[in-house]
Amino acid sequence: MPVRVRGLSDIKSLAPVPTPAPTPNAPTKFVMSILTDINTHTDSIETAPVPNSESSPKTIFTLEDIQKILPHRYPFALVDRVIEYVPGKRAVGIKNVTFNEPYFQGHFPGRPLMPGVMIVEAMAQVGGIVLTQLPDMEGGLFVFAGIDKVRFRRPVVPGDQLVMTTELLSIKRRRFGKMQARALVDGQRVAEGELMFSLVD
Repeated sequence: MPVRVRGLSDIKSLAPVPTPAPTPNAPTKFVMSILTDINTHTDSIETAPVPNSESSPKTIFTLEDIQKILPHRYPFALVDRVIEYVPGKRAVGIKNVTFNEPYFQGHFPGRPLMPGVMIVEAMAQVGGIVLTQLPDMEGGLFVFAGIDKVRFRRPVVPGDQLVMTTELLSIKRRRFGKMQARALVDGQRVAEGELMFSLVD
């Protein structure tokens, strides 16, 4: 059988199409294209939330620091740590109430309740963190001069954590201080009142 030989034009049509040589700027253009595409779709990209540094309380004064400021010792050291302190204005302290507190032996057997006077004393010690660090009063000993408008809202029992806030209301003659205090457990107010202090020579 005779074999038909294709024409020159047919042979050229079967030749592979040459691939254009890449230009030197091709990689740069490709990368720029990707960056442009990303920048134009920023709305569709979800960013991870930034952790809130204020979500967990930060210790400002440890127990060792507090003992350098206040003269109280066991069993009357009632502030475990201070988590907030604004010099000359306010402080927030924490007291972890445990079953080993000595007053629970008699108050009350079978139903331990933290005495109200101890809650007030604990709030006063947080107030002492502010008062004893005022200018010209460093190292001074403050004692109770009065208690006003104190109210107890709910019992405090072993396992509770008292979060106590005291705010300085006034200072008179550099010897008398008045503070507003409140104590919370699990975000609920357990006690509040105004505390007055006097500087002892």
